[in-house]
Amino acid sequence: MLREEKIWLANNEAGEPVYMEPKMVNRHGLIAGATGTGKTVTIKVMAETFSDMGVPVFMADVKGDIAGMMAPGQDSEDMQKRIERFGLAEHGFEYQGYPVVLWDLFGANGIQLRTTVSEMGPLLLARILGLNDLQSDILSVVFKIADDQNLLLIDTKDLKALLNYVDDHSADFQADYGKISSASIGVITRAIVSLETVGGDVFFGEPALNISDWLAQDNGKGVINILDSSSLINNSKLYSTFLLWMLSELFETLPEVGDLDKPKMVFFFDEAHLLFADASKTLLEKIEQVVKLIRSKGVGVYFCTQNPKDVPDSIIAQLNNKVQHGLRAFTPADQKMVRAAADAFRENPDFDTYDTILNLGTGEAVISFLGADGIPGVVQKAYVLPPRSLMGTVSDETRDAKIKGSLLYSKYATAVDPDSAFEFLQRKGIEDAEAAAAKAEQEAAEKAAEKEAKEAEKAAEKAAQAEAKAVAKEEEKRKKAANQVGNTMAGTVGREVGKMVGSSFGKFGKTLGGNVGAQLARGIFGTFLKK
Repeated sequence: MLREEKIWLANNEAGEPVYMEPKMVNRHGLIAGATGTGKTVTIKVMAETFSDMGVPVFMADVKGDIAGMMAPGQDSEDMQKRIERFGLAEHGFEYQGYPVVLWDLFGANGIQLRTTVSEMGPLLLARILGLNDLQSDILSVVFKIADDQNLLLIDTKDLKALLNYVDDHSADFQADYGKISSASIGVITRAIVSLETVGGDVFFGEPALNISDWLAQDNGKGVINILDSSSLINNSKLYSTFLLWMLSELFETLPEVGDLDKPKMVFFFDEAHLLFADASKTLLEKIEQVVKLIRSKGVGVYFCTQNPKDVPDSIIAQLNNKVQHGLRAFTPADQKMVRAAADAFRENPDFDTYDTILNLGTGEAVISFLGADGIPGVVQKAYVLPPRSLMGTVSDETRDAKIKGSLLYSKYATAVDPDSAFEFLQRKGIEDAEAAAAKAEQEAAEKAAEKEAKEAEKAAEKAAQAEAKAVAKEEEKRKKAANQVGNTMAGTVGREVGKMVGSSFGKFGKTLGGNVGAQLARGIFGTFLKK
């Protein structure tokens, strides 16, 4: 088939091939249309064509029928008509399978696909957890603490351990990170537990996906990486956020390469409307930024959805290759939507794009691709080529053999639990407890020593008081004894002097002698008085 120099995807009404320029594939694209109009076939044909060019592809298998690309298609009367209609036989058309690697976040229908909590980051994780703006800000602060403390967050138990630690030590972090609400920490923790009930403890862990494993070829064909999303799609935020994480991993990992002759990889974002539903302004700005810049990394992104208005205008403006399948307009709002879709194409004077979109059958589309000069082509009504691989599902045995036969299976099959935040904080908790016990023991010893010193001081003071009291008592006894001696002596002296004077002067001498004796007693004994 003509898949070497140009990408042949469809024929126009005149039976002429409609080509896509390989070097314009990384200018991104949109594949839209109502249910049952042929979007899945278009995606498969494009993926096969890119693989034939040696370009790796990523696809999400929402309905379970993309995995059939590993097997050759089956001949049928309808296929023979289509082969004849497009003249494919003369171009060497043959049924064939393609090199496929099957992935699954839950590890049931594909190789286990994991990432770490640190790699997911707070913005995307907050969306998965359904946090409001305040709780998202708190989660960002917790991630900043982890980064500043060199704590690796591998799985959900690491994140819960860090949340508990931050909550217990919020006062220590407040000066550097602001007030951290305990109530918000509780809400985040409960949201993580809720996520774990649907398998969150499985797809957060190690070994995490090495995105370079997607950039592979097999016998010259680009490997088609298919994520089984039949169960994942039930959690729309989880599905869309994980696809966005994969896209961001490509953006962060791949080097700048500019415009190449063909892309390094093509990423199909199926059910794209789920990505933008309830997305915050910050998240939308990040998506727009990634879409704008990732083309310089050699990656083409193709959004697939039912209604083109599901994709914000800022993103639509970046999607230069458009395949619009049929839309139905039953209300004025539907008609307005179809009109907007028609106006997004470069007008073709040969037909009315609006009416054509309303009347497209299955497998038909209006198409506009960028030309080699970068100018959008005039819109064409076209008929998409049939795929060469199997349309439909494969048996469980075939799927299982494909999964375990991949070289990547052994790399990612067994989960490991490396030393990370949980273990670090657990050790720190033990160390803190031991330090606290040692401190308490030291404080108790210091208190006991202080108490003993106070008791000794008190005993010494009491002894001193007792001694002082004894001395005072002894002094009192001594003074009392001295007082008695003084009284006796004073009387004796007085009487003797009186006698001497009386013998010389008579009565007058006795009286005077008594007065002199009293005066003498006061002079010798101080306070003692003689009456």
